[in-house]
Amino acid sequence: MASAPLTSVRQAISDLDTQLLDLLAQRQQLTNQVAQTKIQNNIDVRDPQREEQLLVNLIQTGQSLGLNAHYVTKLFHVIIEDSVLNQQAMLSAQANPDNVSPLNRVAFLGDKGSYSYLATQKYFARRDGELHEMGCDSFAEIIEKVESNQADYAVLPIENTSSGSINEVYDQLQHTRLSIIGELTHPIKHALLVAAPTQLSKIKILYAHPQVFSQCSHFLANLKDIEVKPADSTSAAMLMVNELQRDDVAAIGSEAGGNLYGLTAIESNLANQKENHSRFIVVAQNAVEVPLQIPAKTTLVMATTQTPGALVNALLVLKSNGVNMTKLESRPINGNPWEEMFYLDVEGNLQDGKMQETVRQLKAETRFCKVLGCYPSEEIKPTAVSAVAALNSL
Repeated sequence: MASAPLTSVRQAISDLDTQLLDLLAQRQQLTNQVAQTKIQNNIDVRDPQREEQLLVNLIQTGQSLGLNAHYVTKLFHVIIEDSVLNQQAMLSAQANPDNVSPLNRVAFLGDKGSYSYLATQKYFARRDGELHEMGCDSFAEIIEKVESNQADYAVLPIENTSSGSINEVYDQLQHTRLSIIGELTHPIKHALLVAAPTQLSKIKILYAHPQVFSQCSHFLANLKDIEVKPADSTSAAMLMVNELQRDDVAAIGSEAGGNLYGLTAIESNLANQKENHSRFIVVAQNAVEVPLQIPAKTTLVMATTQTPGALVNALLVLKSNGVNMTKLESRPINGNPWEEMFYLDVEGNLQDGKMQETVRQLKAETRFCKVLGCYPSEEIKPTAVSAVAALNSL
């Protein structure tokens, strides 16, 4: 049992933590007021100079209080990112009032505990309306739910920093009329999950989604005499382990998801790349309008002519218009051997004249070009502090 002095110190820490949460809530309310002002005055969400000066001042104040500069920087990067994402969500809601609903029906892969489930929770936590979750067994079923109006939105994983692009999702996008209306990046932290007390050496059967096996191939290569069984989703893998309740069976999934199924992690950080993230897209029946104050991305799909330099000529359109491409993916065209469809993510807003001209030129340069969506970018770059500013803060 903790001694009385330790108990009182812990209680004081808990009281301070509660005060911190209260202050963070007050700060969020103030940043929401800032967002309203930006809406009224057409001001950009981010002000890099203001953010840099704010961070420098915070570092100086923190150092005077005995706090490490890296600690202060890391802490306020998270706070600033949260503020930016909240303001972007508010501006998007104001620009698309028809999309604001008391109920958001969202289809995703798997069930509670899957990575798509966790990403869905994260994205819609910033949106008004109650969340109605609709777990599905396949990407085709997810798309069909939205196309048939059984769901309002779908959340789809599109790429991973370890295993790369998710081709099946790209193939679904080739044939759907749905529009991409949002994105988010979610950290993927794989753990070995069991239902009964055991050791790694006792595991004989391992369940996971095929993408997870790919992302954890180095860990799996070191295991001996283990039968690997693919599951439709990480949640399906965890459910199977929960039902079997055996000490020789495990699943790979998130520790947070495993908790929902009564599973315990006996190994963690299993991915080949320790900085493992998945990017998800959000699709809906109707496109959205992205206010010019918000950093935006546009996703296009195009097919070039079968002539030398056709793809290069299309990409030169981006260069000549000063449009930055962040992703280029090719997928085969069904029924047309050796022909490819190209998917492009670019930094740009379709409300902007430069982006409109870029799309017009791409359509003229290719035999097919379609905009799959323009949406707010949720890749929030950390506030930068210049070397001079950093030295002045010391």
